[in-house]
Amino acid sequence: MKKILGIDYGEVITGLSITDSSQEFAFGLKAIPTNKLMNFLDIFIDHERIKKIVIGLPKTFNNKEFLIEKSIKKFIYKFQRKHPKIIIDRLDERLTSKMAFHTMIKLGLKKKKRRKKEILNKISAILILQSYLSIKRREKN
Repeated sequence: MKKILGIDYGEVITGLSITDSSQEFAFGLKAIPTNKLMNFLDIFIDHERIKKIVIGLPKTFNNKEFLIEKSIKKFIYKFQRKHPKIIIDRLDERLTSKMAFHTMIKLGLKKKKRRKKEILNKISAILILQSYLSIKRREKN
């Protein structure tokens, strides 16, 4: 079975996660500089069996889009032109950064490590993808 890739798109650092082949669980992949994201995905998609990408949809509590959404839409447009067979889904990512930060605390990470954007974005990508999988599982039942 093909895998699903999760993306927590950031201005500077983008977190990535991936499912197992049965699409039950999300695992952290890595966090990479956003300016290298497209090149990474071009190579990664050739080596992995990715059928779908889930990208976080950043919204405020007033249901308005954050400014970064413009960059995300531009990325999606470029990506779809290069990889038209890969499905892109979006998932409301409200509070994922907060949940990721609290996860880092629960894991016992020291303050110095919690400041690292790479770890925060990677955990956020896992939360986005695992939430997506949970929603899809509920829809099946």
